[in-house]
Amino acid sequence: MILEMKVPSPGESITEVEIATWLVEDGDYVEKDQPIAEVDSDKATLELPAEESGIITLKAEEGDAVAVGAVVCLIDMDAEKPANSEQSSVSSKQSDSVAQQPVTKTQQSATTYATGTASPAAKKVLAEKGINPSEIKGTGKDGRVTKEDAVKAVPSMGTPAGGSRSTSRKKMSMLRRKVAQRLVAVKNETAMLTTFNEVNMQPIFDLRTQYKEDFKAKHGVGLGFMSFFTKAVVRALQMYPDVNSMLDGDFQIKNDFQDISIAVSGPKGLMVPVIRNAENLTFRGVESEVKRLALRARDGQITVDEMTGGTFTITNGGVFGSMMSTPIVNPPQSGILGMHNIVNRPMAVNGQVVIQPIMYVALSYDHRVIDGRESVGFLVAVKEALENPVELLMDNDVTRALEM
Repeated sequence: MILEMKVPSPGESITEVEIATWLVEDGDYVEKDQPIAEVDSDKATLELPAEESGIITLKAEEGDAVAVGAVVCLIDMDAEKPANSEQSSVSSKQSDSVAQQPVTKTQQSATTYATGTASPAAKKVLAEKGINPSEIKGTGKDGRVTKEDAVKAVPSMGTPAGGSRSTSRKKMSMLRRKVAQRLVAVKNETAMLTTFNEVNMQPIFDLRTQYKEDFKAKHGVGLGFMSFFTKAVVRALQMYPDVNSMLDGDFQIKNDFQDISIAVSGPKGLMVPVIRNAENLTFRGVESEVKRLALRARDGQITVDEMTGGTFTITNGGVFGSMMSTPIVNPPQSGILGMHNIVNRPMAVNGQVVIQPIMYVALSYDHRVIDGRESVGFLVAVKEALENPVELLMDNDVTRALEM
């Protein structure tokens, strides 16, 4: 019996996916639930598992855009699983057989014809530069000259440097292309501004130094900066609800909950999973959720639902060494907080110049929704909470706050 495997829907409103990578080859025997492909949607990269065991026949190529519900492969469920030794033997015999077969005149002429033959796109490039296709060593099938071969063969008009001048060409994933479109749309369709401030991180450093070992031993996760920033953001959003709102046509939608999107770097690019109802989470709850979502993003297991519906975003460019940046708003949200690296800087404290660990923070916001008063007030509220976490984030009871 032949099973037609169709593209499942990765999420609501997604109508097509792109075959990013086949993890098996045509004619392989696959086991049920074995990952056979990675598919890109405009929101995430997901693994496609085999629905049954059998011999697989691929019906789409890498890079193909395939509609949700379309057949991407066939699985012959009646086929028996071949032993590894038998497979090796068959492959070896086939190779020997091919090697021993004489090359026919037809094959010779086909090979001779293909070598040095340029594709239409390559011909155009070479003709413009006055280069004969026969002078080019093609990398396509049977030595065919591809457009990439033609582009690389065009001589440079600059001064020869004597070093390598190779280039590579790779199609961006559907996710990456969608991110690019969204970023350009944000710049073009919103009135985005950025306001800055600085935070003295010494109070948080002191708390982490004193409590981080006990916190990790008790809860199994580290006491990082993200829990402090998340709780400071939640507090500020409650004080300035416009920052926690979004536009829908002529209407402003205000949320009475705080779903915080956390930008993390994954193997397939930027992922933005969401911490749901962050206002109800303790320090332990935030750190556990950040760890869980980061691991799922790193392992490529994050789902579309886990990256949908945030009301505000926190991004941390400091882990890569960024001192200051203007983060781009994550639509349809209206604000994003950028964290940066922490550097010891001279600072005036009680009339004295002392060295303190300072972080610059940035709030980018949509000025159509958020006025200057709210944006500056929000960032100042974040700064105040981070510089006085015991009183403003822990209700003056550090032990209780960290034990929950």
